[in-house]
Amino acid sequence: MRVFVTGASGHIGSAVVPELLQAGHQVVGLARSDASAAAVQAMGAQVRRGDLGDLNGLREAAADADGVVHLAFDHDTMTAGGFAGAAAADHAVVQALGDALAGTGKTLIGVGLTRTGDAKRDAAIDANPRSATARTIAGLADRGVRSILVAIPPVTHSARDRHGFIPTLIKIARDTGVSGYIGDGANRWPAAHTLDVAPLYRLALEKAPAGAQLYAATEQGITVREIAETIGRHLDIPAVSIPAEQAADHFKNFPFVTLDITMSNAETRRLLGWEPVHPGLIADVEQGHYFTPLH
Repeated sequence: MRVFVTGASGHIGSAVVPELLQAGHQVVGLARSDASAAAVQAMGAQVRRGDLGDLNGLREAAADADGVVHLAFDHDTMTAGGFAGAAAADHAVVQALGDALAGTGKTLIGVGLTRTGDAKRDAAIDANPRSATARTIAGLADRGVRSILVAIPPVTHSARDRHGFIPTLIKIARDTGVSGYIGDGANRWPAAHTLDVAPLYRLALEKAPAGAQLYAATEQGITVREIAETIGRHLDIPAVSIPAEQAADHFKNFPFVTLDITMSNAETRRLLGWEPVHPGLIADVEQGHYFTPLH
């Protein structure tokens, strides 16, 4: 298949693109800079210059492909406090991609979660500004698009991870001198190794039915306290509980520290024959690469 990939040079995209190429697919990667274009080309993919603001260009690229893997997101705007704006821009991108693919039966794989029927869980899903985009992607199955949603775990870890939850916690720990967690730290984050997520995308492209909701977590949930304690050991600083009333000041622009969610991959593994093989989160952090100057 000819596959158009947004975010091709990013954390997850840089693993997905080689996975698709090795399976014999032709890949065209979106690149907004010379550095990104060079990275995409070095992986062996074709380069399409452009960015998420060029909706007409995205429509053209999607129409010229057999499938689209949409991984790009404006993380810079999100981390600067503009999460809602970044989510709105992403929704416009998905609408443009969907319009280009409508009625073709072609594939669009996006990131997100649909409602589950559990009121508490659905409230948490709906509170995420990206939930509208996920609903739009799911709805494209009714417009003749083979749309597939992949729920990426909040901690997708590997040496490729430069700006995710773990690097953020490490930076905060270095800045404050303590490795913190909220309350008893029992809230949980699902996790997966980047190199386990990549083959899931390939399998989704090749095998998943229209309207599928896939779960990319390989670990259902690791407590934030265990993560903080592991970071503390590596930095030789104490892991401490941060009172809830001090959390906003201590964790600054990282509101996700209170996130508490679990994610099972059993149905996804059964559906696609996906078999994760790479280290779990704590084992990966223990390897030490998160504490090198590159991070």
